[in-house]
Amino acid sequence: MKSDTNMKYIVLVADGMADRPLKELDGKTPIESARKPNMDYMVKNGQIGRAVTIPSGLEPASDVANLAILGYDPKKYYSGRGPLEAANMGVELGEFDIAFRCNLITASGDVMADYSAGHISSKEAQVLIRFIDEKLGKGHIKFYPGVSYRHLMVVKPDVSYNIEDLKSTACVPPHNILSQKISKNLPKGKGAEFLIKLMEESRPALESHEVNKVRLDLKENPANMIWLWGQGSKPSMPSFREKFGLIGSIISAVDLIKGIGKIIGLDPINVPGATGYYDTDYKAKAEYAIKSLEHKDFVFVHVEAPDEAGHNGDVREKLLAIENFDSLVVGTILKHFKDNKNFRIMVLPDHATPISIRTHSVDPIPFAIYGKDITPDQFDAYSEKIAYESSLVFNAGWDLMGYFTGKGK
Repeated sequence: MKSDTNMKYIVLVADGMADRPLKELDGKTPIESARKPNMDYMVKNGQIGRAVTIPSGLEPASDVANLAILGYDPKKYYSGRGPLEAANMGVELGEFDIAFRCNLITASGDVMADYSAGHISSKEAQVLIRFIDEKLGKGHIKFYPGVSYRHLMVVKPDVSYNIEDLKSTACVPPHNILSQKISKNLPKGKGAEFLIKLMEESRPALESHEVNKVRLDLKENPANMIWLWGQGSKPSMPSFREKFGLIGSIISAVDLIKGIGKIIGLDPINVPGATGYYDTDYKAKAEYAIKSLEHKDFVFVHVEAPDEAGHNGDVREKLLAIENFDSLVVGTILKHFKDNKNFRIMVLPDHATPISIRTHSVDPIPFAIYGKDITPDQFDAYSEKIAYESSLVFNAGWDLMGYFTGKGK
């Protein structure tokens, strides 16, 4: 495909939108069952295909998948989730520092009851993380508050542990072990003892805090434990402009996604009302994306809601999230560009989050591309099944961005 300097490139990611057939949807996936006229229009007038965004040997995580979508081979560039989030939070990592993702979770006895502590508010969470930093933080350990349940712990080299052992310790994402025993899913490896001690010490501290007493009174899930995972060191990657010759922006409510953007030189845009949950302001994300293209060539818009519905096992909310994404994000942008032919738009999930398993999977994801110089194929609707009928396949998903833009190194 050709490209030119006047082109605008828009990538719209509905996190975890892909799924598997469900009995409650008469054997259809949520994408097949949802009303999605705008994504269907893109396929009817453009192309549909599938891509593998999770390389063999890597976990099906959002950081891995979104790196691939942006055109970066995760096996080459991925260094862990924590340092990507640190980048967006403005936390500068030293050469030997290790950054961990730190979730506030709800533990019920020995069971992982909720990976998000009831999607705790950022205001409450900040109080709790600062409290944990006072209790557990030291000169070489620092906790940083983020958004909702998503926070950060940075560990500097110290004589009390081996920093490389911490980096290589096997840590399980909390959303992968819902309703499972905590004791069977604690960190494993040479650095495990240090991490487990912090996690276990956090529990009595958090359970005693007034914020959690109030949450229990309101029958809300308490944030009664921290969960450490996704560790890594400071990454080094070429800029998006170096790879694709484009200047762009990134829009998301999730620190991880904005952090990736910062590292590769995409300007993060903070959208009022973007929450990272069902109540996010879909249309505002689209409007801010359109505004950014007045001065930029490229914009990457990420919507978290379908993924959250998948983790929660909520069919109704996943259908609603897909329909809101189609109507308020895809539809708003297509309407804006209806009289402008100098654009390309790509819609896709980063990975699948099947409701049947309530976690991420390595299933190939369906993508749709529409716009200038995109020759339509014979398909007429957007779904996983139709993507499998297409001959347009990227087994190395990081090659998709080069195809979409007609650029790439």
